[in-house]
Amino acid sequence: MDRRKFLLSSLALSITPYAMKVNALQNIVSHWGNTPAMPVLFLGHGSPMNAIELNEFSRGWQQIGRSLPIPNAILCVSAHWETRGTFVTAMEKPRTIHDFGGFPQALFDVQYPAPGSPELAIETSNIITQAEVGLDERWGLDHGAWSVIRHLYPNADIPVIQLSLDYGKSPREHYELAAGLAALRKKGVLIIGSGNIVHNLRIIDWKKPDTGYDWAVETDAKMRQWIAEGNHQALIDYKKAGKAFEQSVPTPEHYLPLLYTLGLQGKNEEVSFFNTKTIMGSISMTSVKIG
Repeated sequence: MDRRKFLLSSLALSITPYAMKVNALQNIVSHWGNTPAMPVLFLGHGSPMNAIELNEFSRGWQQIGRSLPIPNAILCVSAHWETRGTFVTAMEKPRTIHDFGGFPQALFDVQYPAPGSPELAIETSNIITQAEVGLDERWGLDHGAWSVIRHLYPNADIPVIQLSLDYGKSPREHYELAAGLAALRKKGVLIIGSGNIVHNLRIIDWKKPDTGYDWAVETDAKMRQWIAEGNHQALIDYKKAGKAFEQSVPTPEHYLPLLYTLGLQGKNEEVSFFNTKTIMGSISMTSVKIG
């Protein structure tokens, strides 16, 4: 065999495993079939204790869960997984990550043993063209994901994958990356952004369990107005919105999942709000449903 034929045959062998994965994925996606576009959610997750408490917020998530079509899978963008570059979890059995401290043992005892979906992870990596998306087999489900999803789907029987937040990307880049996920909605995939649109832990006031500072309430109301109006540009440019927004979003990680939700909004899609409350001075629990 001459050198050229040898190199060609070696290349063919090297891509065979990948081609087999792609074929398997196509079979699975075909098995799911096309569906009406799944809704998209942004969930203000607040304290990890909401995972085990039955309160107005967890009841809100439960009610939304009952109103949704049963998804084939869930893709979650959580405030609690920041990376250099963009990654998607690709393990078959994601671990339940207890990424917090100082809470009761009952919270650390919670497990959410939902399956993963390596096949959906590969598909997600393939359809996003705005950035290279790596496959991660180490992370799992952090509390930004499982603390809310366990209220939507308590049986943990729906596959869940997570997409990370690349801390090197601008708000505009995050918003545009989200648009690449739109095709998954028509395969029965529920996409969830989990964070808080007002989130300043440095100045929480434990004496204000049911109210917010004036600037936090103002920011929450203004953001809801812009979301309702479809003014995505103002929400992308939130850093230009003044002092109240600076106090409300001192760091971006809890805000950016909202931009993923908005980036998936189709033309003329309906928007609704629930859990619209600002608590402990500087945390907004506002949640958004699109579609």
